[in-house]
Amino acid sequence: MYPSSIKNLIESFKYLPGIGEKTAERMAFAVLNLDKDQVESFASNMVEMKNNIHKCKICNNLTEDEVCNICSNESRNKKSLVVVDDPKTVFVFENLGIYKGLYHVLDGLISPIDGVNPEDVGISQLVDRVNNGNFDEIIFAFKPSIEGETTALYIKRVLSGMNIKFSRLASGVPMGADMEYVDSLTLERALSDRKEIE
Repeated sequence: MYPSSIKNLIESFKYLPGIGEKTAERMAFAVLNLDKDQVESFASNMVEMKNNIHKCKICNNLTEDEVCNICSNESRNKKSLVVVDDPKTVFVFENLGIYKGLYHVLDGLISPIDGVNPEDVGISQLVDRVNNGNFDEIIFAFKPSIEGETTALYIKRVLSGMNIKFSRLASGVPMGADMEYVDSLTLERALSDRKEIE
């Protein structure tokens, strides 16, 4: 039986996604091997992040300010909007450095089977933003799934009266994939999103 302070830390690490008993134990013992300054810095960084990070009032992305640095950047393309279901996707796009438009982050995807409806994922905030904006294109950057497809189609239907081009990220067969192992949804998407060879 571990001393209570080790046991409590193990239990705390198990709050994190994908962390089971054994991994939590390894992490707790790794903390024991850090010096006191490192542990204090680690704990301080967690508390600081929890206290300072909140949602941007415009796009719902994570920020330390009232408005995130993307929404407040005047050099961004104000006509293009990528809609994602998770703030992590924004950081993936930004790290690539190829997209210069704006983003909007939903609180997940519509999933009627799980009881997740349009009002649960903040679609009304997106609709208000689009109605008050001047967007030419909305790009859906959801994972290729039934929930992603449902959410994209719902948003497109709600905004159908506007003069906006709707698109989604191309997806399909990954490079080097063996065709016999590619699932039917991926193959269907790859076939419908096929491009002409020039």
